[in-house]
Amino acid sequence: MVPESAPDRRVTLADIAKRAGVHVTTVSLALRNQPRLPQATREKLQALAREMGYVPDPVMQALVAYRSKIMPRRNPPTIAYVTNWNTRWGWKEVTAHPDFYEGAKAKAEELGFVLDHFWMREPGLTHGRLSRILDARGIHGLIIASHVREFDTKLQFDWSRFSAVKIDYFPHEPELANVTNDQMHIIRLAVRKVIEAGYRRIGFVMDDGWDITVDRLWSAGFHWEQQALAPGDRIAPYMFPQQESFNEWFERNKPEVVISKAEFVLPALKAMGLRIPRDVGFVDIFLEDFSGKTAGVRQNHRTVGALAVEMLAGQMQQNKRGIPEIPTVTFVEGTWFDGKTLPGRR
Repeated sequence: MVPESAPDRRVTLADIAKRAGVHVTTVSLALRNQPRLPQATREKLQALAREMGYVPDPVMQALVAYRSKIMPRRNPPTIAYVTNWNTRWGWKEVTAHPDFYEGAKAKAEELGFVLDHFWMREPGLTHGRLSRILDARGIHGLIIASHVREFDTKLQFDWSRFSAVKIDYFPHEPELANVTNDQMHIIRLAVRKVIEAGYRRIGFVMDDGWDITVDRLWSAGFHWEQQALAPGDRIAPYMFPQQESFNEWFERNKPEVVISKAEFVLPALKAMGLRIPRDVGFVDIFLEDFSGKTAGVRQNHRTVGALAVEMLAGQMQQNKRGIPEIPTVTFVEGTWFDGKTLPGRR
């Protein structure tokens, strides 16, 4: 029995090309937003495709992606990993940034890209010159990473030539798609776990510069969760350097547990003759030892780098270039680990 009406046939690139009176290759370039076509031509063909109800075939897209993974390219495309640190490799000696890079590098190789590092403070290198160098080398995908806060200068690239994703907050301009650790979630998660374990007087110790670097999300999250405590149990965070010493702050507030980074507080607590967890509990929000010795939060830095490359690859596939009209921020949450430094009080 023949059905009353057959399903509509999928609109193809050839259908659009026939209607527009152009070659099918021109339609393909327009729908991929290739800048080699005039913008007016791209917009006209994109509007026609929408009018005709064209949608990409997801099965074909998956096939192309699959073939690109199993058939290595002779000249794999390059992604630029652009840093602006005091020295070329100084970012490799601090927390998080080496893991951002390793995560990005592994994901780039998995997707068939080469990740190439560019340092913005090379002698004689300006924003415009670097922009032209990248364009001349055919590098149109950028990961903007590891920019120290002292160099919060707007990047003056020819953004019409590039797809870009930023890791972390600096530089603040231009506003690009951004991937970073969810610092507010991390500190909130730590405070909630401490409260669940039966503690009430909770101290938080952080470098003030680090808090500035994440747009004050560390202190904001801590203050948020402190609202669950009685006013008399709330302790203002210790943001060093400040006039009051850590010892003075500790003696004045007498916290039952301290949330921080190990190197910030453990030497000071030891010098004061305090033992963990007998005298004070400890939670490391930059946890690197997952053996159960220390309670804390793993920050999943490599996932940040990998996700940045995934997002960039999607932009490049769709030829999305330039500064986005509506920038987005993607947060990567932390993972909690129980440990002996935070024994339950219940």
